[in-house]
Amino acid sequence: MDYDSCQNFCDVFFSNAKKHGDAPLLWAKDGKGAYAHWTWRETADAIKNFSRGLRQLGLDPGDRVVILSENRPEWFAADFAIMAAGGISVPTYTTNLTSDNLHILTNSGACGAIVSTRALAERLLPAAIEAPACKWIVSIEDLAPQQSTPLRIETWQSVSSLGEDQPDDVEEFAARAKRGDTACLIYTSGTGGVPKGVMLSHGAMFCNCKGAYDLLQEVASGDREVFLSFLPLSHSYEHTIGQFFAMSVGAEIYYSEGAEHLLRNLTEVRPTIMTAVPRLYEAMHQRITRGLKKESALKQRLFNLALELGQKRYNDPSSLSLLERLTDTLVDRLVRNKVRDRFGGRLKAMVSGGAALNTDIGLYFTALGLPIFQGYGQTESAPVVSANRPNRIKLHTVGPPLKDVEVRIAQDGEILVRGELLMSGYWQDADATEGTIRDGWLHTGDIGQLDEDNYLSITDRKKDILVMSGGDNVSPARIEAFLTIQPEVAQAMVFGDKRPHLVALIVPDPEFVRGIPGRKKGNPSDVPHQDDAAVREAISAAVDRANAELSNIEKVRRFLIADEAFSVENELMTPTLKVRRHKIAALYGERLSGLYGKS
Repeated sequence: MDYDSCQNFCDVFFSNAKKHGDAPLLWAKDGKGAYAHWTWRETADAIKNFSRGLRQLGLDPGDRVVILSENRPEWFAADFAIMAAGGISVPTYTTNLTSDNLHILTNSGACGAIVSTRALAERLLPAAIEAPACKWIVSIEDLAPQQSTPLRIETWQSVSSLGEDQPDDVEEFAARAKRGDTACLIYTSGTGGVPKGVMLSHGAMFCNCKGAYDLLQEVASGDREVFLSFLPLSHSYEHTIGQFFAMSVGAEIYYSEGAEHLLRNLTEVRPTIMTAVPRLYEAMHQRITRGLKKESALKQRLFNLALELGQKRYNDPSSLSLLERLTDTLVDRLVRNKVRDRFGGRLKAMVSGGAALNTDIGLYFTALGLPIFQGYGQTESAPVVSANRPNRIKLHTVGPPLKDVEVRIAQDGEILVRGELLMSGYWQDADATEGTIRDGWLHTGDIGQLDEDNYLSITDRKKDILVMSGGDNVSPARIEAFLTIQPEVAQAMVFGDKRPHLVALIVPDPEFVRGIPGRKKGNPSDVPHQDDAAVREAISAAVDRANAELSNIEKVRRFLIADEAFSVENELMTPTLKVRRHKIAALYGERLSGLYGKS
């Protein structure tokens, strides 16, 4: 695939659609619970009709359109239809509140929005009515009857019908887009203030695709790739790799039903490639560990032997004796093949990004025959900067820079990045852009180092260091990693800036909570309250285990159990609770401060 000669993603799609025709492209569960597909030809027709319909609604080149939807074929079609009409898509998270949607609609100046369900529309419509530039809403599913509104409300079908009788000029119209034109605006999490719109060009994402393609060649078998799309398409990682890259290599894309159905989807889909955030692998590790406890002593012994020998082989392949090599072959058949089958049996690549992967988790899956390739990046870099090479994995690193990407370390240790992958800038925020990209280098805000093989390691977040009242600096990400590896803990956030010691906010793992005997009866939620003594005792033991691995200054002295109805599933689909650190701190700040007053 010659990504250097590509001008825009619509050209690539329509070229591939002619090539693959009636081959399946997009898969999603139908009303009967079975996967059904859209062919390349059907997808192309849907994109063309919808794109012409959007132009009939008044969409002009350069106009922005918000997409608020779970992953589904219509998401893909909407994104390409907007681009084909010369517009700019603005993906947004399904977890956003009305206030978040209002900020994005207003800041981007979006002329309209596409929403999938009634539930999401309830948080979008009030914002859209208030947003100055928003004129219309298109719903993928039927919405409940709306009260009088100044907005034009259309359905997916009605807009597509508007385009059916128009001239078939979409490919010609789409071809006007150039490599440097903005394809999408993706808003940052807002941890450093209000979310900023990152302008990503076609070229920036093509640069990422070129690097991903280079990596894929090390594991490619010649068969058609199958992607399982799990992360939300509003996340730049899934948007670029799970959609654009997958499409560009002619892969089939299956849309997962969500976190709680993921293992079932893996066995149904049997993907060859899956991208996810570390929290997903942590959750899978916990599930496998819990399931192992129910097995016989012999099966537990064989499983642990597979782990032990696999870890030894990773650390030094030559260290295995002849007997160990023979035993390793045996447990590969008896244990690892069964583990691989639970993940579909065809996975060539399990890619981790979006946050730091705990090395123990990476080693765990690698030892079981499912190597994880950890990568690194930011929305501002479209987003992938580096990734481990399949033929040479260093679990404690995020790999070498992708092809055509430059990385250097500044004098203060900050990671700097240069290349076509960089954003064009922040939408309507020249000052922030100039502060982030200086002399052509993206200043990531992360601290790291390059080893002798040019593999990058992330050591700290420049602006995410807690400075204790005694002057000690600690990395909350490191401590949170030790907490979340415990089977009782779904999420953890550490606090203690300008304080004498650390405290933590803990979200218990729902499956673990449901299985605790003696839980307080009458609690309708899987999220326990502070007075659930059995849960507090279990979490306390988990914190103690984590503290045993930490230095004295890093130890968590007290903790608070989150009693708000956080959706663990949604948090699995974003990096971690840390992306909302400022919001969580505001919600729990007073009670967390109260922990310091306890003896």
